[in-house]
Amino acid sequence: MADAAVTVEGVSKRFRLYHERNRSLKATIMRGGRVRYDEFWALRDVSLQIEEGTTFGLVGENGSGKSTLLKCIAKILRPDAGKIRSRGKMAALLELGSGFHPELSGRENVFLNGSILGLSKRELTARFDEIVGFAGLERFIDQPVKNYSSGMYVRLGFSVAINIDPDVLLVDEVLAVGDAVFQRRCNEKFADFRRAGKTVVIVSHAADAMRTMCDKVAWLKDGQVVAEGRSEDVVDDYVDQGHEDRVEVTAEVAESRWGSGEVRLQDVHLLDAAGRETSHPSTGDAVTFRMRYRADKAVSKPVFGLALETLDGTWLWAHHTRDAGFVPDEIAGEGVVDLHVPNLMLQPGTYDLSASVVDYTTTHQYDYLRRCLRFDVEHGTPRESGGYVALGGQWSSDSFDA
Repeated sequence: MADAAVTVEGVSKRFRLYHERNRSLKATIMRGGRVRYDEFWALRDVSLQIEEGTTFGLVGENGSGKSTLLKCIAKILRPDAGKIRSRGKMAALLELGSGFHPELSGRENVFLNGSILGLSKRELTARFDEIVGFAGLERFIDQPVKNYSSGMYVRLGFSVAINIDPDVLLVDEVLAVGDAVFQRRCNEKFADFRRAGKTVVIVSHAADAMRTMCDKVAWLKDGQVVAEGRSEDVVDDYVDQGHEDRVEVTAEVAESRWGSGEVRLQDVHLLDAAGRETSHPSTGDAVTFRMRYRADKAVSKPVFGLALETLDGTWLWAHHTRDAGFVPDEIAGEGVVDLHVPNLMLQPGTYDLSASVVDYTTTHQYDYLRRCLRFDVEHGTPRESGGYVALGGQWSSDSFDA
């Protein structure tokens, strides 16, 4: 087993939550100098061992203690109990650009911030072009940073901190700074760190990034470690646990609705293989999408349709009964239309379903329910690495055995 780069032993950290503030000296004297507060334990008896050369992730909800633990490791905060030992030079990417002076130029702030992080003027001069090039700010380096956009400001702070060549790098929620080009540079820099045998400790809510970048992950909840192990296992469990319970969905709670009304969709449900309503299917499950409708008068050749999209509006899939060759000559009264899916090949995540019924030309809407059903897909089989869909492919090679 590799040597430990960071060892956390029984660490606890508490903060005081004050009920009220003394606004004046008189108020303080009137209360006899007493201040009412509650104790909040951000960390309780946390123990971890982070091996050299690994990328270690910390996941958990807001307030779980992730950032507090990272600040304790960085020696920004002192634990109330326990010990933390680390080996080698450490750099912390916690509050990017916190050492910048707004009236100084980018060039001057590189030397100011770099000196705060422990680099000499000679070292900073040698690395200056690399720092500025990495941030992509060559044209603006002699402008006051108060004129920088927030993205430029953060990029320069990130570039200074990441180029001091530490043995242990602590990263708190900065995996998505900058534009796509800068994010690619950051990912390449992290990859270079790993190849060089550096240790990286990351805090992030970006589950997909944590799953692919980290070797091991610890899941914190209410200041305690509830799980630790391989990144894919711990992150999957954390994501599955985080899915909220879904209330029963009816047509009346659709995001929006329109149509002429000759046919009305009464409700839309997702059923499991046993025919029970579910809001948490797993990848690979057999499911049924069920639409209940009502037509007060006879309607000829109606076409029923469904569409799926992600929460951010990415269009994933759509299908209707005309393309499937399943169009009735006429409907009247109440009825049910089902779409049976033998294997739900969606990756874990949250999805929105829209439902519609239109005429045979598909140009006239009888009823359209926009985002009428939301459900959470959990990890199942196959378990694949990322994206929205699972393909269920099988790896093979004629040159080696795995």
